[in-house]
Amino acid sequence: MSRPLNTLLRRWFKILSLQRQSPPSWYKDRLREEFRERRAAKTPLQKLSETSDILFTIIRSHYDGFPVRSIPTFVFSRHILVYAYMLGKFTLRWGFYRTTAFLCRAPHYATVNEVVNPSKDDKLAVVALRHQIDPEKFKRVGRRLRWIWPLLP
Repeated sequence: MSRPLNTLLRRWFKILSLQRQSPPSWYKDRLREEFRERRAAKTPLQKLSETSDILFTIIRSHYDGFPVRSIPTFVFSRHILVYAYMLGKFTLRWGFYRTTAFLCRAPHYATVNEVVNPSKDDKLAVVALRHQIDPEKFKRVGRRLRWIWPLLP
């Protein structure tokens, strides 16, 4: 990976401040799941989304210290769209959760660092509980915010 791209991604992951996952096998399991989802994808947008998830998992595993696979060598013509989609998708999700926590008046909203897909209420509840936020309030606010928040599939 080029030095400027590596620097950008390191800074981005530092902003996201995602918790390191445990056990380390989580990264391999997640990558397997992402490959299955990409094989099942039908449309070009679904394939792009799942490819961005694969790339995210690989890069995250490296930055978390549990590399599961080599990061693909960046080729502008082949990878720019995937990288752009990945950066947009996960940044929007991170911002969604942070904003939802803020709107719920969570005392430690700035520590809410999540990127799981917020399209389902059960995921909202899990995130709320993980951060000691009232899950019903978090779901209610999250549902309203989903109407206006730009989220990529």
